[in-house]
Amino acid sequence: MTLDAAVIGLGATGSAALYHLASRGLRVAGIEQFEPGHNRGSSHGTSRIIRLGYFEHPSYVPLVRAAIPLWRVLERNSRTALLETTGIIEIGKPDGALVKGTLRSAQAHALVHEVLDAKAVMRRFPALRLSPDMIGVFQPDGGVLAAEPAIHAHLALAKAAGAELRTRETVRAIERTASGVRIVTDNDVIASAQAIVAAGAWVKSLLPQLSAPLRVTRQVVGWFAPSDAAMFAREHFPVFMLEKNAGIFYGFPIGPKPGIKFARHHHEDENADADAGVRPVSSADETLLRDVLAEHLPAANGQLLDAQTCLYTLAPDGDFIIDRLPGQPEIIVASPCSGHGFKFATVIGEILADLATTGATRHDISRFRLARFG
Repeated sequence: MTLDAAVIGLGATGSAALYHLASRGLRVAGIEQFEPGHNRGSSHGTSRIIRLGYFEHPSYVPLVRAAIPLWRVLERNSRTALLETTGIIEIGKPDGALVKGTLRSAQAHALVHEVLDAKAVMRRFPALRLSPDMIGVFQPDGGVLAAEPAIHAHLALAKAAGAELRTRETVRAIERTASGVRIVTDNDVIASAQAIVAAGAWVKSLLPQLSAPLRVTRQVVGWFAPSDAAMFAREHFPVFMLEKNAGIFYGFPIGPKPGIKFARHHHEDENADADAGVRPVSSADETLLRDVLAEHLPAANGQLLDAQTCLYTLAPDGDFIIDRLPGQPEIIVASPCSGHGFKFATVIGEILADLATTGATRHDISRFRLARFG
């Protein structure tokens, strides 16, 4: 039997695509080389930020707006709590990339937001310490997504709708045929009309003909014990982003996993090889995070409870890739997320299902075309 579509990679994007395809009645299979929710890629780590005032570019805001109701549908259908609204405070100097970009998006799309000076931020959120030249942009609609539960929810619903899940199965080649594609795995050959490649750090090895100059980088996330847990309760402490010395850091209030999750966004100093294994967390990694915690969140600068690595697969411009492979229209590429894609998973899944079924989508994805690389 020839499938209508095969989804390769079942992280945030792939699991959502499989769900949307299966829910439309297509014959689909999802192929994952590890177990779903594994810690080798980009979709693990318990939590992700969702934010509307998108500092990267205002064109992302309509996609976040479209993603949020789809997250709520996924919650209802899976009977799983996945999105908690906590608000978000984005902090930096007024002329920094984070604050300027967030305000540009907020103003362009009439998003609810407040601009607070340093003293006002610290009065509202006493755990934070800001220098007088910093300001904060608070948006009440920001929040936290549950990472691994979201993947499992998408996959469970996809399976219930008839999708086949093939885990611990590695794709070795994707070959063009007269009727679509032939997917060679380590134990089978699968015929499909289309392939959707959402393999993150493995996309270039699966598609060596892909022209985009992608980089895979190693990222470190830590969970730190707070001196006063009540200061970081989700009822009154938001997710946050903070620009410091041209670096952007981010963190979360206390959640199901003990500690304050804190990391640097786009720490690009170290390239990584997804197949070779990623260097474990070092004391230098911890120091990088602690220096910022000590200055701006001293109450969170306690014992390191856990630390993990993850991978960012980056395009040079930091934007996504959602497009058909030039010269091979039966292959749709849905990668990389450049470190900020999880929140969009629901709507990207819908977009990929649109492309696979009708060839077009109502969502504006012109920014994500491969043609931009020449």
